[in-house]
Amino acid sequence: MSNKKGILALSPLIVFVVLYLVTSVIARDFYKVPITVAFLISSIYAVIISGKGTLNDRVNAFCKGAGTPNIMLMLIIFILAGAFASTAKGMGSIDATVTLTLSILPKSMILAGLFVAACFISLSIGTSVGTIVALVPIAAGLASQTGSSVAFLTAVVVGGAFFGDNLSFISDTTIMATKTQGCKMSDKFRANIYIVLPAAIAVLIIYIIMGQSTGAPNNMHAISAWKVLPYLTVLATAVAGMNVMAVLTLGIVICALIGLLDGSYDIYSLMGAMGEGILGMSELIIVTMLAAGLLEMISKAGGIQYIIEKMTRHIHGKRGAELSMGALVALVGMCTANNTIAILTVGDISRQIAEKYGIDPRKAASILDTYSCFMQGLIPYGAQMLIAAGLAELNPISILPYLYYPVTMGLFATLSIIFRIPRKYS
Repeated sequence: MSNKKGILALSPLIVFVVLYLVTSVIARDFYKVPITVAFLISSIYAVIISGKGTLNDRVNAFCKGAGTPNIMLMLIIFILAGAFASTAKGMGSIDATVTLTLSILPKSMILAGLFVAACFISLSIGTSVGTIVALVPIAAGLASQTGSSVAFLTAVVVGGAFFGDNLSFISDTTIMATKTQGCKMSDKFRANIYIVLPAAIAVLIIYIIMGQSTGAPNNMHAISAWKVLPYLTVLATAVAGMNVMAVLTLGIVICALIGLLDGSYDIYSLMGAMGEGILGMSELIIVTMLAAGLLEMISKAGGIQYIIEKMTRHIHGKRGAELSMGALVALVGMCTANNTIAILTVGDISRQIAEKYGIDPRKAASILDTYSCFMQGLIPYGAQMLIAAGLAELNPISILPYLYYPVTMGLFATLSIIFRIPRKYS
């Protein structure tokens, strides 16, 4: 593909970046330009420049990308998450859980404890989204009680969520990376742990140090143990491997029962709380659909293929090959906003690169998984960032400066390539 056609195919993403990020930086206010408007204008532009077929055909192609089964599944999860978060908050679950957490953990260990909890849960359930849904409301409550930044504590959870997304045996990224590179999950785990465990330990130390200045809790409530039950149930069933939609539905039912029994709700206020939570996810739902349609148009125009061609043209030696694989999956992840799809898209060509330059399949799978999670953890329009921002009632851009773990994970992954770590797999 020519440079002109390739850049044209990627231009809708460039338009979005200029409209949203650049104008927000100039205005010094990331709330100045609504992210929905930036995606809408970029999407209209993508449909206009797509020269194939009639206008109806192009609009249909956009709608096909916006309404794929994976996207619709994601939207249903967002709706359930909004309803659960709102009903739990309305009947006092967040306050009760925060109070219990503060009574157990010393204030200096709240940041570290939240990060470790996110790492453990995501490693157990294999999904960053499920971890974020379970812990972000608690993080927001802890921030309120301790005077900490809501964006900062939300970022702690998001970072820990990607630790497990990257390593878990039941994570879709792990499954996709090992399948495309032809190695066992257990072998990939052994190679991967050498790359990301030092990163997690480094970030944990940072949180322990920063935790020394965490403020004392404000106006502690009496502990209402039964109101903690919805979150305990969500965590337990998620760790047990239950489908995330079933987990959230069960959480809503338990919130409803407790709220009705203790008088927090009547039937009308219960439905009102659920409706309020669903409406609170409306911007998230709109952004997700517009982003999916936009990225479908970029892919259809050959934008992703153009990136692959450019990234694999000048490879020299093992280090160059491994760095190209990492950069390739990261760039495709930025264009697709889905780390699993990014691995699937570049998996075959990465395997060919690995075979040509003698790269161990276990190291190749680790590189693909780690760099895909690194990028997914930083893009403000990824599902994880959007749902975290929605639950914490934040702009996703406000979370970015505090995402220590995804950045550290990417740094350590690059260092592992440069210094041939782990030696056994290099």
